[in-house]
Amino acid sequence: MEDSDQIVLAEMLQSAEDAAPVEAVEAVTGAIASALDALGVSLLIADLSGRALVRLTHQPSADGPGRLQDEEAAEVLPFDGGPYEQAVRLQLPQVLPGNGRWRLLAPVTERGEVIGLLEIDLPDEPDDEVIARVARTAHALAFVIIANRRHTDLFEWGQRSTPFTLSAEIQRRLLPASFTCEGGAFTLSGWLEPAASVGGDTFDYSVARDVLHLSVTDAMGHGVASALTATLGVGSLRNTRRRGLSLTAQADQANSAIAEHANVRGAYVTAVLGRIDLPTGRCELLNAGHVPPMLVRDGRTTALELPGNFPLGMFPEAGFRSGEVALRPGDRLVVVTDGMRERNAADLDLPAALLDIAPLHPREAVRALSDAVLSIAGPALADDATLLIIDWYGDHGPRRSTAGADTTRASVRPH
Repeated sequence: MEDSDQIVLAEMLQSAEDAAPVEAVEAVTGAIASALDALGVSLLIADLSGRALVRLTHQPSADGPGRLQDEEAAEVLPFDGGPYEQAVRLQLPQVLPGNGRWRLLAPVTERGEVIGLLEIDLPDEPDDEVIARVARTAHALAFVIIANRRHTDLFEWGQRSTPFTLSAEIQRRLLPASFTCEGGAFTLSGWLEPAASVGGDTFDYSVARDVLHLSVTDAMGHGVASALTATLGVGSLRNTRRRGLSLTAQADQANSAIAEHANVRGAYVTAVLGRIDLPTGRCELLNAGHVPPMLVRDGRTTALELPGNFPLGMFPEAGFRSGEVALRPGDRLVVVTDGMRERNAADLDLPAALLDIAPLHPREAVRALSDAVLSIAGPALADDATLLIIDWYGDHGPRRSTAGADTTRASVRPH
């Protein structure tokens, strides 16, 4: 990193630390504008729908475009296939001329998780050095946003183009803080397309030094009752995972917790729990009454045969068994909930669709598959549709030399 970059980064971090959490981004973008003699700088944050960006601005006059709350404005910019969407989808800066100025769009991304775009207006056409410098700055801005959104609702409010119900609010808190993670040996991305009445779906993951933990769950029913049952399940699974228990022990304790504490008689949760050994690719999976996981390998989609188990909470004394699969470089593991298969969604040929989207980065693959379900069964789904995709690279994985995200799937050849 050049000395000038180090100075700008230090100024950015100091500006963010000196400002209130709701003002941190304005303070940082002000430092960027000063360093580049910019004519204007804006942050466009990714909408929770995954299909738009939102320009957040402070409007003391309370007459700005879009939604208003107090003195904050959120203007939604739907994706239309243009340069803004391309900057997000391809994770590459875009340069746009016009009206005596040049607009530079740089992805604000951390480990593959799209946070938004940095939009900078410059008086002169930026050269490769300036573009690279702005890209590095945008990557640093991602960490500023991640740090400050812990302290304020501003970013979360801005991302919500539609209001949340109480059940959706509960469900939102059960999901991981980041839906995408690029980890060298693997890339993971999850997505949840909610039903009109929240159906209790969740997905979760955690990366340890040598193990990738994952889960996809689906609580019975809809609404607040379903969200509360899901809370019991996810809370128990996280607790036992963090205590280092095995998959079968995690399932045992979640089973007991739901059976004992659920407020709805006969409540249960279907689930797929997984552990991937990162040095070897050994993948242990436990299926508790859930849709079978799928493996995309060598141009074929196969449903994995695993030992059968009852859903969590259905029978308090039930025991659980897990199975194993040895992942090979180039494999794609896919876990979905039954919202991807039920009713009108069943018209989607899921195995064929998974092959169609095989070249896509998992982040784009989950969204493409979600769009396919909505085109058939939407726009108001009868049940949540949730999916988790893990691409396995093993020792063939890309070294993370990019700022924020790898732009394509790793090029590997199956053994």
